[in-house]
Amino acid sequence: MDRSKTSPDRRLAPLRRADIPPAGANPLRRVSGTGAVLGAVLDHGPVARSTIARLTGLSPASVSGHCGALLDRGLVREGPETAGPRGLGRPFIPVEIDTSRFLVAGAHIAVPHVTLSLMDLTGRIVAQERRPHEGSEPGRVLARVAAGLPRLLAAHGSGRTVLALGVATGHWVDPEAGTVVHHPQLGWRGVPVRDELAGATGVPVYLDSHSRALARAEQLFGDVGTRRSAVVLFVGNVVDAAFVTAGAVHQGPRFGAGNVAHLPVGTASASAPASAGACCTCGTAGCLQSEVSEPAMVRRAVERGLPVTKFAELLDRAVEGDPVAVELFRQRARLTGRAAAVLLDMFDPEVLVVVEPGTGRLPACMDELRAEVEARSLVCDDAARSVVPSSFTGSVLATAGAAVALGALHDDPLGPWPALAAVS
Repeated sequence: MDRSKTSPDRRLAPLRRADIPPAGANPLRRVSGTGAVLGAVLDHGPVARSTIARLTGLSPASVSGHCGALLDRGLVREGPETAGPRGLGRPFIPVEIDTSRFLVAGAHIAVPHVTLSLMDLTGRIVAQERRPHEGSEPGRVLARVAAGLPRLLAAHGSGRTVLALGVATGHWVDPEAGTVVHHPQLGWRGVPVRDELAGATGVPVYLDSHSRALARAEQLFGDVGTRRSAVVLFVGNVVDAAFVTAGAVHQGPRFGAGNVAHLPVGTASASAPASAGACCTCGTAGCLQSEVSEPAMVRRAVERGLPVTKFAELLDRAVEGDPVAVELFRQRARLTGRAAAVLLDMFDPEVLVVVEPGTGRLPACMDELRAEVEARSLVCDDAARSVVPSSFTGSVLATAGAAVALGALHDDPLGPWPALAAVS
């Protein structure tokens, strides 16, 4: 699968008629008419209004009205008048995403650190920085997020205004209430993240789980195959998943969908027994999180004699070709493949996206994972097509937080956004 075709740089190229799918071919997003128009411009801009009408199924008059509203709010801009392909057809004035006025900010709260980011309205990461925790108490972590964003904006914002802050983290998150319901590794329960950060930053704040955030990012500016039907499997300090069905990211009535951490997978082989102390917070050895999480990987590396204290050090060793480190990541890929096979058979998605740095940076790991899927899944008949790495390898955490805010904008671009109201 050629994933480069949907990269942000690709979308900035002028759209030719051969590139335009027939009306109704694009997976539908459950958004307003204005949101549908904004999504079409994100996908295909610079693009003619007549083409947007074909892509969305809206009438030309409706498209003109929605484009006018988006122009008034500074979300899109008009380009220079353009002739049709090869000079044929009537000239038209294309519209494209305006990246000159606004940004969205992101904060991904991981177990050891926070990743702060700025993203433009096409999904391009403008800046990011990682800030280790100085204690995991919610007040202290959120205060550092609020203090870090103005500095990041001053250094890299180029005078643009932040529309909103998106926050992503693992485990059980309630986006409607804006709370982290339970994050056992951080020791958080019922933390009102949205209210705390909105009060401290003065901008709208949106919160979701990192796997659901990455599923939304894939829908907005990742691989087109992930839009209607997908599973996103996140493997890091926390292991969880997100499910996309009929173009919508499933949350569940209690917003708890995606807890796959305790799927039983055992160990990769009899010669690689579970590490001492490898029991998960669920109290059971051999569950997915106890076997493949980043702490488990570091623990196994130390047992095998590697002088590492952090997961990043182990990954660097694997990329450099250290045979012990490479084998640890290949074992992780096989175990992840077992879980992937179960999820493929349970949900039968079009695509399963693996968010795991080994499979993103070490081709042998993706081969191992796909081979395990081929051997175990009953419904997957082409793992090379159905199991793919994240579109955002190298910027996963920076993308996750900001994508929460950008997704909210696309869901309701005419909503009560204070910075946009000032423009219009």
